[in-house]
Amino acid sequence: MTVWCETHKRAKRAPSQQTFSVMDVQCVLEGCQSEVLRGLCGSIPEAHCFTVVFRGPRRGLDLACSSEAEARHWIRGLRRLQERAQTMSQRDKLEHWIYGYLRRADADKDNTMSFKEVKSLLRMINIEVTELYARQLFKQCDRSGNDRLENSEIEEFCRRLTRRPELEALFCRCSGEDCVLSDEELLEFLREQGEEATLSQAREIIQEYELNDTAKQQRLMMLDGFLMYLLSKEGDVFNPAHATVYQDMSQPLSHYFISSSHNTYLLQDQLGGPSSTEAYLRALSRGCRCVELDCWEGPNGEPIVYHGHTLTSRILFREVIEVVRDYAFKASPYPLILSLENHCGREQQVVMARHLRSILGETLLTKSPGSKGTRSLPSPEELKGRILIKGKKLSGSDSSSSSSDSSSSSSEEEEGSGEGGGTRTKNKNKKKDSVKVSPVPVNGSKPRCSSSLAPELSDLVVLCRSVRFHGFDHASQQPANEMSSFSEGKARRLIRDSGNSFVRHNALQLSRIYPSGLRAHSSNYSPQEMWSAGCQIVALNFQTPGEAMALNQGRFLQNGRCGYTLKPAFLRSADSTFDPEHPARGQGYQAKTLTVTVISAQQLPKLNPERPNSIVDPLVRVELHGVPADNARAETPHINNNGFNPRWNHTLVFDVGVPELALVRFVVEDHDTTSSNDFVGQFTLPFTSLRQGYRHIHLLSADGVPISPASLFVHIKVSELSRSQSV
Repeated sequence: MTVWCETHKRAKRAPSQQTFSVMDVQCVLEGCQSEVLRGLCGSIPEAHCFTVVFRGPRRGLDLACSSEAEARHWIRGLRRLQERAQTMSQRDKLEHWIYGYLRRADADKDNTMSFKEVKSLLRMINIEVTELYARQLFKQCDRSGNDRLENSEIEEFCRRLTRRPELEALFCRCSGEDCVLSDEELLEFLREQGEEATLSQAREIIQEYELNDTAKQQRLMMLDGFLMYLLSKEGDVFNPAHATVYQDMSQPLSHYFISSSHNTYLLQDQLGGPSSTEAYLRALSRGCRCVELDCWEGPNGEPIVYHGHTLTSRILFREVIEVVRDYAFKASPYPLILSLENHCGREQQVVMARHLRSILGETLLTKSPGSKGTRSLPSPEELKGRILIKGKKLSGSDSSSSSSDSSSSSSEEEEGSGEGGGTRTKNKNKKKDSVKVSPVPVNGSKPRCSSSLAPELSDLVVLCRSVRFHGFDHASQQPANEMSSFSEGKARRLIRDSGNSFVRHNALQLSRIYPSGLRAHSSNYSPQEMWSAGCQIVALNFQTPGEAMALNQGRFLQNGRCGYTLKPAFLRSADSTFDPEHPARGQGYQAKTLTVTVISAQQLPKLNPERPNSIVDPLVRVELHGVPADNARAETPHINNNGFNPRWNHTLVFDVGVPELALVRFVVEDHDTTSSNDFVGQFTLPFTSLRQGYRHIHLLSADGVPISPASLFVHIKVSELSRSQSV
């Protein structure tokens, strides 16, 4: 399902930029909701406009129709196609994929395939075969003998092309000589897979996936039905029981990992990249539960959001809050935290508070729920549908005074420095009741020379009060609603020097970790090392694809992708003995062996569609991310010139000491002898969500978007490892 975008601009786009797949569409926004269309509002009727928002880095597509009816037609059509794409089986996706390439390879558009067109097709779908093999396959299907494949001959060609010999061998082993799987034989296979299945469940699977009606009536499964089953969610490596909210959501907020974004407003780097409300929509749509707003003095009395003292573009604070209102709870019903980095003067802080109250309404949390006291935070369940403000708060009952922890400049703190992007110099002589702020003048607005925190904004900080970190002993005496922010460097030092103390601290209070200010291009650190110490709000640059964001997506894949994942029990106890630097000494150590046999891959994407003769040489790397002692990676050999159906049958073995914290990442790369390998696809999931047995892994792009129908076929085995073997 591909849409062609025709443009009247003179600049020529690559063909890949003139089309988009419906499967890449995040959502369709009606009216003038993007920055571009807002700027045109008034000159074009709003009912004529809509925006297509994509997954991944591609900017939204703003469109204006000639009439309201035409706009409604497009919006309704795109949404219906989205729904259809979401319900397609893997078999449907494969057929859609292969017939799409057939249409492209049919150069003369006569709905038949010459031998030359067949060779072109094979290159398009990422496979290099000899002239002899290609000619042999063509002749076997050309039953009419006219040197062209037509109708049923093309179908036969596709069937031969998409054969899965490794699955046929597995099916024959399970079914015996008759090559038909009975319900009892299927049950035996399910139990070999490690599933606690019953005979009635085996029969339900036959009814669901078997394509032949006669076989269904006789409670039998044929090869095609077996393939359909293994390609379905029930044959997936990820446990489908974890695809819904299955964890206890009634524990304090500090007991959860929380999906968190840094510099959420940015679409690119933090020096000169664009800021956009679309970035908030994307983060929220991915289940992010903590977004950041860098707030500065703006023109006409309106605060703006951007990366201060840089060339990044600016957006209105009000418009960000409107997007938050509209999309805060589309992907998850659980609480959303707005992390305010406040550089505004008192007057515009009042404006911020007014916008927060008027736009967010009843969803904005203005007083603590329940009566748990000061030593325990409320739970995600109690805070469902509520928006929390993280920021500075005035001390005591006197709203006219402020301390060093209640100044307006709410910045990220490392060793007494501010909470924002860069390093700031401590002024030992500054008064406790005020703080210098230097907002950048915008369009003639006057900078404020000094400012204190406005009570109106302070009153909105209820459960996430930002304070400076004065050590674990001091923090242990403070209420649970106080939280500190740490740069990645500071957090690493605390983990290295006081790992267990950090774990205990994070059992009671929230910690936010943010990237180093030196990461000018918005690169990311590894979030796993922070999660291993129980840090909850591990903020990443969502706009930057790569390993760190793959780990984040994998961590929050479970529990219904709601953005909250319950930490292991040994990270939730204030008396925990766990230390991520020395895991074998305390709780949480449950050593296991993970054995992965990488069997095959299917329909890997071409890395450069503009070069039809470019074929990938794939290899598979399996990575283990956990406590430092568990981190490991190993890979298969590469296979030359076959991205369509490469086979390895290569086994990799890993020892895992703390499986409850571990993530398993499967990466496919294109081998290159002269330079670094090129990324092809990946999939990451929690170790505890792995399913054993023969499983398919449906690959994602670097941006976390499905690469349909690309997949890996593997066998997974998890076994116990005694402490004496592992230490």
